[in-house]
Amino acid sequence: MDETKDCNGNILNDGDSVNVIKSLKVKGSSSTIKKGTTVKNIRLTSNVEEIECRTKEIKNLVLKTCFVKKV
Repeated sequence: MDETKDCNGNILNDGDSVNVIKSLKVKGSSSTIKKGTTVKNIRLTSNVEEIECRTKEIKNLVLKTCFVKKV
C-alpha cells in the first residue's frame, strides 16, 4: 500500500496537523486559503495525493498533499 506524504516526503497520518505552503483558491467559492494556514485533524482519503480537512471558514475541504507540509 502506498503512503500519503506531504511536499517534503514526510508521512501523513489521520489526525495530523499541516501547514498550507501556497495560497489556494477554493473551487466553487470566492474564498482563498492563505499561505501558512494551519489545518488540524486531517483525514486520509483513498487517493494518496489528497487529504480531507476543515478550516474555520470552509467545511469538508479536500487538499492536494503537494500543497501541505506536516507541522
